[in-house]
Amino acid sequence: MTVERVRDFIMARDTFAQHLGMSLDEVREGFARATMPVDDRHRNGVGLVHGGAIFALADLAFAAAANTSGVVSLSLTASISFLNAGRKGPLAAEAREISATKRIATYEVRVLDGEGTLLALCQATAYRKSHPIPEDDEEGKATS
Repeated sequence: MTVERVRDFIMARDTFAQHLGMSLDEVREGFARATMPVDDRHRNGVGLVHGGAIFALADLAFAAAANTSGVVSLSLTASISFLNAGRKGPLAAEAREISATKRIATYEVRVLDGEGTLLALCQATAYRKSHPIPEDDEEGKATS
């Protein structure tokens, strides 16, 4: 499975990412860059970018980077530290693989705002299952 196929597979099925307007702009082995616009649906009660939206963007980048292995990879843990308040978009999250074995891989995700300010750092660990990412049938549905 190509990294382009991984990107397309994730974006076609991640309806939450679609709802938030996220996109996967770059995906290569062990790396992914996701972006998200900032509008009213992304803001908390005091007008800053909601921490959940920031985390969701980090999680999308992590998921794409982890699944470039070609096998279904699921989150075991994820921890995020918020460093600055998000005010301006678009936001960008870059996930990089920092360690990997056959079953476990760890990633660092950096989330930046539209001015390049580092908003959050996330460390996430994925479990790599034993089966490949499903292919689509003619109707666009995943098959095992």
